[in-house]
Amino acid sequence: MPVPPSNPRNARPPAAPDHPTGPSAGPTTGPLTIGAVLAVLARDFPDITISKIRFLEAEGLVAPERTGAGYRRFSPDDLERLRYILTAQRDRFWPLKVIREALDKLERGLEPAPGGGTSSRPQVPIGAGDPDLPTAFDLSRRSDLQLTDVEVRDASGLDKPTFEALSTYGLLRPDPSGHYGDAALAVARAAGALAAYGIEPRHLRPFRTAADREIGLVQQVVSPIRGRNRAPGRAAPRDPTPQILAECIALHTALVKAGLAAD
Repeated sequence: MPVPPSNPRNARPPAAPDHPTGPSAGPTTGPLTIGAVLAVLARDFPDITISKIRFLEAEGLVAPERTGAGYRRFSPDDLERLRYILTAQRDRFWPLKVIREALDKLERGLEPAPGGGTSSRPQVPIGAGDPDLPTAFDLSRRSDLQLTDVEVRDASGLDKPTFEALSTYGLLRPDPSGHYGDAALAVARAAGALAAYGIEPRHLRPFRTAADREIGLVQQVVSPIRGRNRAPGRAAPRDPTPQILAECIALHTALVKAGLAAD
């Protein structure tokens, strides 16, 4: 189901003469006269008339542009908007008030009902998962990669002073064997990319603090759950830590996006 255009619907242009004639199929890739719109819509809505189109315009449901001479010119979006209105009247028996509310919802980014349900109003999008966010599996996966500090520097392009500064501020931490895994390599590469913008390791310390706080918060939540599920004879529960942390990362990303959108 097409989403109506976002041009304002409050302005009602003054009545003006129209050309009631148009090609039988009517072009749908450029401005259309009211006659061309009628010809296109009549194939699916035999009862449509020019008077009905004018009425819908008078009700503020569609607002075609006007030429200098006052003739209406309907865009392809206007045509699809009319098609949506007529379908809602014919198939769903919606009154104009309900149609107006539905159009407003669509203009504000809500989505048509799945499957074109005959009674469902537009709905808030379910929201697709961000493919760039790590999943719980990604967070829980253990890597076999073990790098020396020299290998990390070479692979990330960091010089020795920057690498040492990142270690000092806790952003790079070796494992018990003194090696670095793929997560540490990702930190080093990100820090190197940020350095190109003048962001130094000392500026990145809050990221380490925030990550540690998130992990600590999740551990506080998970510890009681683990304790309750350690009853004799009961199978060890699945650790929810990675999933909760994945949701924390999703929240952080959403907050950053919301902050940018508010500027």
